[in-house]
Amino acid sequence: MARRPRICVVTPSLDQAAWLGSTVESVLSQEGDFELAYRVQDGGSTDGSLELLDRYAGRLVLESGKDGGQADAVNRGLRAADADVVGWVNSDDLLRPGALARVAAAFRDDPGLLWVHGRCDIVDAADRPIRRWVAAYKDRRCRRYSYRSLLVENFVSQMTVFWRREAHERVGYLDAGLRYAFDYEFWLRLGALAPPRFIDAPQAAFRWYETSKSGASFERQFEEDWEAFRRHAPPGDRLLRWRKRARTAQIVGAYRLLRMLR
Repeated sequence: MARRPRICVVTPSLDQAAWLGSTVESVLSQEGDFELAYRVQDGGSTDGSLELLDRYAGRLVLESGKDGGQADAVNRGLRAADADVVGWVNSDDLLRPGALARVAAAFRDDPGLLWVHGRCDIVDAADRPIRRWVAAYKDRRCRRYSYRSLLVENFVSQMTVFWRREAHERVGYLDAGLRYAFDYEFWLRLGALAPPRFIDAPQAAFRWYETSKSGASFERQFEEDWEAFRRHAPPGDRLLRWRKRARTAQIVGAYRLLRMLR
């Protein structure tokens, strides 16, 4: 990829006007040696999101209409993407300045690289950093990546992940039958082909609040997490299954404690 890479960012959204403007600005403000294509896949919002997006006419592609949920919306954007590198940023999350320039440089410098991820902050509804210890823990896990460690725990931050679009010819698209763990299940497919490169810089921010999917439904999320693990774990590896169960119990326990302390 000697020429300037073309990067497509997809944002799935449904009635997220409260956060959507910040997300869009964080994507469109990216600068660097790359071409940006930005697609917003709106599920038929009625909260003013479409009016907000009208302000960006000509700077992004908007598709609005009923879809089959978040994974289906992302898949629609990915299938339509005319780009070398793709990824998605949810409508309540943010890209950090310079994120796409670092992604472009990584793929340009290594023609064999399949996917990348990076550091991610956690912020609250007012964009204030929170749960720094969680972000630090994930950073440490990312630096010690192995496929087995990824099977045990999903430490990859979705909004930092970008991959070559051609990967879909090898691994397919997101499993729209999953509601919470479709990103993790996709990482496991990518990881089975090649390890990622970790970009040691703040690439994105994940917004955590009580009504977000992660904040409100983490028990169901980890049920799907186990299903994704079962699909890709080596059959008969009892030790790996024990490690997965133990780590999941620790994480769910921590989430429950945090919920009680709010």
